[in-house]
Amino acid sequence: MANTKDAAAGGVKGANAQIQATAASVLIDAPASGHAVPIHLVHKDTQAADLAGLTKAQRNWLELAEFAAEPGRVVTVPGGDGALALVVMGASNQIGDGGGPLQLGAAAGALPAGDYGLSNAAETGDAALAWAMGSYRFERYRGKKAKPGPRLVVAEKAARDRAIAIADSVWLARDLINTPAADLGPEELEAAARAVATEHGATVRSIVGDDLLAQNFPMIHAVGRASNRAPRLVDFTWGREGATKITLVGKGICFDTGGLDIKTADGMSTMKKDMGGAATVLALAHMIMSAKLDMRLRVLLPIAENSISGNAFRPGDVLTARNGKTVEIGNTDAEGRLVLADAMVLGCEDKPDTLVTYATLTGAARVALGPELPAMYTDDDTLAVDMQASGLAVDDPVWRMPLWMPYDKLLKSSIADMNHISGGPMAGSVTAALFLKRFADGAGRFLHFDIYASNPKPKPGKPEGAEPQGARALFEVMQNRYPKAS
Repeated sequence: MANTKDAAAGGVKGANAQIQATAASVLIDAPASGHAVPIHLVHKDTQAADLAGLTKAQRNWLELAEFAAEPGRVVTVPGGDGALALVVMGASNQIGDGGGPLQLGAAAGALPAGDYGLSNAAETGDAALAWAMGSYRFERYRGKKAKPGPRLVVAEKAARDRAIAIADSVWLARDLINTPAADLGPEELEAAARAVATEHGATVRSIVGDDLLAQNFPMIHAVGRASNRAPRLVDFTWGREGATKITLVGKGICFDTGGLDIKTADGMSTMKKDMGGAATVLALAHMIMSAKLDMRLRVLLPIAENSISGNAFRPGDVLTARNGKTVEIGNTDAEGRLVLADAMVLGCEDKPDTLVTYATLTGAARVALGPELPAMYTDDDTLAVDMQASGLAVDDPVWRMPLWMPYDKLLKSSIADMNHISGGPMAGSVTAALFLKRFADGAGRFLHFDIYASNPKPKPGKPEGAEPQGARALFEVMQNRYPKAS
């Protein structure tokens, strides 16, 4: 097993095969041909007024198409020569019915190649970001080369630049989560993290294999030791010394068999995305560093593969965490909270103002809130309010769940300081969050996201597949709290 590594050269676009493209390919400052096909956004409650600028022939075409301004409905309208003349799209301000801030993403996914521009709406970063979010495609394993897609003209440079930075971060996470575990193991995920860190001049190191034991990360090592791909902890720091310390911790289980408490075939089928927490943290860190927010950012990624072999950790084993607390193993399929705990203890050693964890942690969160609404836990009421408001504003919703301390006793063990599961079928996401909170001592505030990291069905701006849930919402909050230093 390998030793501690220092920073490597490379960049996000060049160092990883997973990173396929940049959003700059779909957001342009001027149409190549000198002409952009106009897109008319039409609201149902003002349809007549919205269509006032169209010719009689164009309105007749829409009538034949039975266009009723349904949110997300896209209709292409030809000109007299039969060529595409304009696009009409149903619009709404309401998230959940095809509308909201990412609604233009529906057009990006439906239109043929060409250059387009908004005709009756202010050019905003939301429109540019929605277009870029909806333009994403995961083409790595397709035999045919992807054809060029539609492009949006965004003349305002600041809006375009901001949208590209955020969309590139989202595309990065989507690429990582979508990549099968055979091509994205612990070493490859570390390489992706190093590329992000190096692009922004962050200081990065990793602790690999048996060095995890030598440097006191026993639970990360225990979870990953059964795999022939060595577990590791990636640690990078960015930002000026003296700025507010923000530490992000992301679960990086590159594949989860469930260990000796093995998953069913159905349960294992999506487990390439069990590193979605780490990918989401990398997306958020990329946004923060691209925007040059004024903070001292630290990123910790405990990375492992939860496999099965003769040296796999077992139900009933007692592990000792980095802080010396002993943990009885109730179920080897609850491995994510173990690797997070060791990393969190390290993160708290320099007393950050805020400690944030992202993890695809429990099925219980999906039972409670479904796949679209990540569970959020925090001991800071103001932060919770800001998070929910920002999540709705950018269509990256989260929902606060309670750190209900009476349930903490459910983690009691008869032989160790604690069990890492509650031993019952109820409140599984809450007790997982309470377990993590036990390792957050030293942080000013604690914020935890229990995410699904995937879109089961496509929505505007959110194609089916991987999604770094909660990253854009927290970025909005951080932009307001830690703006770029003047």
